[in-house]
Amino acid sequence: MTLQLSLGSLYAFLLVLARVSGFVVFLPVPGFRNTLDAVRVALALAITVALYPVWPVLPNTAAPIGQLTMWAFSEAGFGLAIGLAVAFLTEAFQMGAQLAGFQAGYGFASTFDPNSQADSSVLQVVSSLFTGILFFQLDLHHQLIRVLAASFRKYPAGSWAPTAASLDGILQLGGTMLSTGLRIAFPVIALLVLIDFALALVGRVQQQLQLLSLAFPVKMAAALALLAVLAPIVPKMFSGAAERTMAVLWRSL
Repeated sequence: MTLQLSLGSLYAFLLVLARVSGFVVFLPVPGFRNTLDAVRVALALAITVALYPVWPVLPNTAAPIGQLTMWAFSEAGFGLAIGLAVAFLTEAFQMGAQLAGFQAGYGFASTFDPNSQADSSVLQVVSSLFTGILFFQLDLHHQLIRVLAASFRKYPAGSWAPTAASLDGILQLGGTMLSTGLRIAFPVIALLVLIDFALALVGRVQQQLQLLSLAFPVKMAAALALLAVLAPIVPKMFSGAAERTMAVLWRSL
């Protein structure tokens, strides 16, 4: 018994794999970028095989190498665009944690971030792990696979091209990332400004106090207390941002 694979099916497999691989590059899962290359390749292959019912039907004839190369770049670019849109979702909370942590003084202590593989503040690492949990809790991984499956009906193999209309929604998500990060960090920054103002007034009245050594723990404790109060709001903000991201992806299809 021999397994025969037509040339058209082979081309379809490679093009679908290119689109899925482009998406996997920006997959916002903590620690995923630090895993073995074999694990990422296996995940891309598994998703590609799962999308077999929506594989494009290609002619069973040899295609020119130039056309295959253009198709591969088109598919990889589309996957990168989807992955980038999802990456904006998690980076918004990373940016908010970075701004708040820097102003509160948590930037002096750094630890290893499993997502970016770089030294980051404690709040950034906590935000990365928290958004990773919410990513799976909100079933975004299954929704993204559905988006990939639907994309082959809208954009068959090699038909997608980066135009202003197709990238407008993703660019808007980049702007939303900045606004969301600032919304997260502004309450902490405002509180810290008030603390600095209060300590400055105390310093004018009692100049003998060592306010430089006192301000550091006070600001860290106040920022941590405010973040604990605001913690229940973060899942709602993440859910709203995730809905906007998925709406942009579905509109592009």
